[in-house]
Amino acid sequence: MISKLSHSSIFVLDQKRARDFYVNKLGFNVVMDVPVGDKGSWLTVRPQSQKDLEITLIPINTGLMFVGEIASQLTQLVEKGAFGFGIFECTDIYATYAELKQKGVEFIKEPKPGVSGIEAMFKDDSGNWFSLVQKIKE
Repeated sequence: MISKLSHSSIFVLDQKRARDFYVNKLGFNVVMDVPVGDKGSWLTVRPQSQKDLEITLIPINTGLMFVGEIASQLTQLVEKGAFGFGIFECTDIYATYAELKQKGVEFIKEPKPGVSGIEAMFKDDSGNWFSLVQKIKE
């Protein structure tokens, strides 16, 4: 029986730029960065306090995983913000929002009360969008 999810993927337009965004802006740690030919790396990152999940930053390029037309279509979807979504949690959304905004993270929604707590929304450097949530204590 399946016991947990250990890796999840985010498609990125430029893997080096994505590494910089996730490490230097979001504060994630690099877990693995193993070159795979000349097309990129097996690059995984994770939030500093979450040791049981790795996020694989997968470059959209022709030749490694995708054929030309599929790579082009996937690139267009990511660029339009139509592909990629996740929810990141934090303990103080207002402080995290201010810190990330100061580092240049583009927010598409300021923190506001929502269904799952106080929520803001931001985009990564490729156009993938994410919710940032502070759960309301019960």
